[in-house]
Amino acid sequence: MPQNDMKSKIPQGSNLPTYADLVARTDGPPGSAWGLFGADDQIGTINLLGADNALEAASLVRRGASFGLDYELSAFAPPVSPYRKMLQHFAVCRHEGQVRDDYVNDFFPQGSSHIDGLRHHRHRTYGFYSDVSDDAVGSGLPALGVQHIARKGIVGRGVLLDVYDYRWKQGRALNLRTADPITLDDLTGTARKQGIHFKRGDIVLLHTGWARHFLLDLSDEERAQIIKDRTFCGLEQSSEMLAWIWDNHFSVVASDTVAVEVMPSVQSSPFANNVGRMMHPELIALLGVCLGELWKLDELAKDCAADGIYEFMVTAKPLNLVGGVGSPANALALK
Repeated sequence: MPQNDMKSKIPQGSNLPTYADLVARTDGPPGSAWGLFGADDQIGTINLLGADNALEAASLVRRGASFGLDYELSAFAPPVSPYRKMLQHFAVCRHEGQVRDDYVNDFFPQGSSHIDGLRHHRHRTYGFYSDVSDDAVGSGLPALGVQHIARKGIVGRGVLLDVYDYRWKQGRALNLRTADPITLDDLTGTARKQGIHFKRGDIVLLHTGWARHFLLDLSDEERAQIIKDRTFCGLEQSSEMLAWIWDNHFSVVASDTVAVEVMPSVQSSPFANNVGRMMHPELIALLGVCLGELWKLDELAKDCAADGIYEFMVTAKPLNLVGGVGSPANALALK
């Protein structure tokens, strides 16, 4: 692999290369942002959030309304990933019952509303983000751990794209029980309908209604069947989708779905070498894009539809867990 020579960190106000530029690079993996934010970068697109983003986001708080964007840690029972377990919460008493502590067993930080860290996916050809060696990505080791994002925190302008509402009003309602792909035209059409103009560092929230439907509308048997079949709506896999995400310079892309992208992947996915033909390795390992999954967005979406305002302040604070792969989002939207 060519040695990465993009050594200097891009200043906050500087132009960023387009996705086409990244695909054409010869000093690192094609389609990667390695070195763009410094040779030893650990937080990827979270670098796009600076003081100016926080100040602008704060100016969007006009009513003081707040919306928690996390489901309960135990909400998804059984977990949507068969590799995860249900947490077990225990309370313990001391001093004749006058003092209580608690602890949790089988706690999977990505079991409910969460943020994926940059060690979540490895690219089969190029490895982990920023050329971090496999040996450096282990339990308790700091490389690419979610603690790097926790130390900075996530504060910026949030934008909600209500894909559920857009598709429903077009007479093409999302099928929340199948692998219904959300196309790039769906995203751009939603943004156009809502009058959204994206800004560098935006925290984009994709509302599909999937999590609410899964938790409230389905029987235990129906939930179990969907988990077994691994059929979840989400973004269609394509190079054009990657270009749209990168060229708009989002800091975070989060949704109320299982994987942000559709599962199983569309047959036309160009990422045949990836696990499940998914975009995750390109997004996380190559571009350093911060992803959020299973976020609670219905109450926020309802409020946005009521007042016609789809921008707001978002904060998120991952756990300061050294070497953490992911974390509960601990996210808020404020309007």
